[in-house]
Amino acid sequence: MTARVLVVDDILPNVKLLEAKLSGEYFDVLTATSGAEGIQKAETMSPDIILLDVMMPGMDGFETCQRLKANPATAHIPVVMVTALTDATDRVRGLESGADDFLSKPVNDVALMARVRSLVRLKMTVDEWRIRENTANQFGFVGNKGTFLAEPSEKARVMVIEDKSFESDKFVETLKRDDDTVMAVRSGEQAIAMAQQNEFDIITVSLNLAGEDGLRLCSHLRSNERTRAVPLLMVGEEGDMKRIAQGLEIGAHDYILRPVDRNELLARVRTQIRRTPMATKSATKC
Repeated sequence: MTARVLVVDDILPNVKLLEAKLSGEYFDVLTATSGAEGIQKAETMSPDIILLDVMMPGMDGFETCQRLKANPATAHIPVVMVTALTDATDRVRGLESGADDFLSKPVNDVALMARVRSLVRLKMTVDEWRIRENTANQFGFVGNKGTFLAEPSEKARVMVIEDKSFESDKFVETLKRDDDTVMAVRSGEQAIAMAQQNEFDIITVSLNLAGEDGLRLCSHLRSNERTRAVPLLMVGEEGDMKRIAQGLEIGAHDYILRPVDRNELLARVRTQIRRTPMATKSATKC
C-alpha cells in the first residue's frame, strides 16, 4: 500500500527521521514545519494521513488538529499526533481535538506503520463515500455537510468482550457516562451469539481472553456479515504491540492499553462512533 503522508513538526531532525522511516516503506512524504503550513498543505496537497507534532511554537498540535477537523475540506483526513507527551490527559485532549490516534515518542515503528496503513485504508473508504456524495449532490440530492467533530457520539450500542469481571464492570460503568447501552459478554462464542440478535455501534475486544485467541475473534467479527462494518476497539497490554499491529492489519479500528484510563476509553469510543457514519455510508449508498 502506498499513500501520501504529511509530517508536521518544527524540529527538523524529527521530520527527517519520520521521512526516512516512511519513505523506506514506500510512502510519499510531504513535510511542514508549523501548524499553519501544515493546514495550508493539507488543503492544497490532499494528503492521505497527517502525522502531527503537539509541542510547536505558535499554533500547537491541538489547535492545528481542531482547525483541520473543523474544515470540511480537511476533516476527513486522519490525524495521528506524535509527541513526547505521555500523560493520559494529553492523549484524551488529542483525541477530543479530533485526532485519530496519539503515539508517544520514541515511536514504536511497528505500531506506527500499522496505524498509518490502517488509517489510510479508512481514508480510502471515506474518499469513496465523498465521491458518491458529490455525485448525488450534482443530481440534486443534498447530503450531510457536517464535520467529524459535529457527529453525535452519545447513546451508542456497545458490546464489551472481556472475561475479567472487574475490567468488564469498569468498561460498563465508564461507557454509561455517555448514556450508552452496554452489553458485556465473557467469550467469543457469547459475543457471536449476541451479535446475531443485536445491532452494535462499536465492539471492544480483549486480546487477553483466557483460552481464546482475541485476534482470531477480531478476524471473525470482521468477516461476519452482521459485524463487518462495526468498529472494533482492541484492549491489550504493552507487550501485545505486535499482535495489535496484526489486528490493525486485519481490520480492527483502534486499540487501548491496560491499565485503561476511563477518559481515554470514552474518547476513543466517541472517535469511532463519530467516524462510523462516514465510513459506512460508502457500503450502503450507491
